[in-house]
Amino acid sequence: MAKILVVTSGKGGVGKTTTSAAIGTGLALRGHKTVIVDFDVGLRNLDLIMGCERRVVYDFVNVVNGEANLQQALIKDKRLENLFVLAASQTRDKDALTQEGVEKVLMDLKENFEYVVCDSPAGIEKGAHLAMYFADEAIIVTNPEVSSVRDSDRMLGLLASKSRRAERGEDPIKEHLLITRYHPERVSKGEMLGVEDVKDILSVDLVGVIPESEAVLKASNQGVPVILDDQSDAGQAYSDTIDRLLGKTLPLRFIEMPKQGFFARLFGGK
Repeated sequence: MAKILVVTSGKGGVGKTTTSAAIGTGLALRGHKTVIVDFDVGLRNLDLIMGCERRVVYDFVNVVNGEANLQQALIKDKRLENLFVLAASQTRDKDALTQEGVEKVLMDLKENFEYVVCDSPAGIEKGAHLAMYFADEAIIVTNPEVSSVRDSDRMLGLLASKSRRAERGEDPIKEHLLITRYHPERVSKGEMLGVEDVKDILSVDLVGVIPESEAVLKASNQGVPVILDDQSDAGQAYSDTIDRLLGKTLPLRFIEMPKQGFFARLFGGK
């Protein structure tokens, strides 16, 4: 059965769009027909990270308003046969999306895709509420910093109370925690929260930890989802995250400081 998966957080700049691109691409790599939908009306970054910005003719708002159909607006990924993108509009404001219009688009997508990944805007405004309202599962993205974790805690409250599932008294949205921009050395110095600290505060099952990595910025600038860079630590961490999302049990990687070799210790290397 098709699933609607929202990627959300309270705070901006934590890596939601990078994560949405990686999760959607990873699911497609595993053979699941997947579409990634950009809910960030007015800003629109998903198509840049996916490398399809020049191919956007019609967008999400055009489909909601009946100015184009889904077939016209869906952009097929050039790398993967079963991956598609529905871009947001850059020229409208966030009120361009309506609950009825979003519901119709998402239900139509569920008929044709196994996974509908919703890239939510930051905050708790209308776009973020609509992105999570119809979700079956949610990935809450947080950085290991107090302000980011606090904002994520607020989003968890909204997911539990303001979704369609909550309103209907159905099973709650299945929640997954993803920690991004993790830096073990800074954690050891007390400059960041550790994995266990974040888990204790939020009490949500951890699906992955993505290390701070230059590969993320490089991939974004190239219009390539970082999960396709399987030589990078971030790419491998996102790949592990997909496997856990699909039910596998894997140990966490990249959460410990690398051990120094004998000569590095001997000569005081770092």
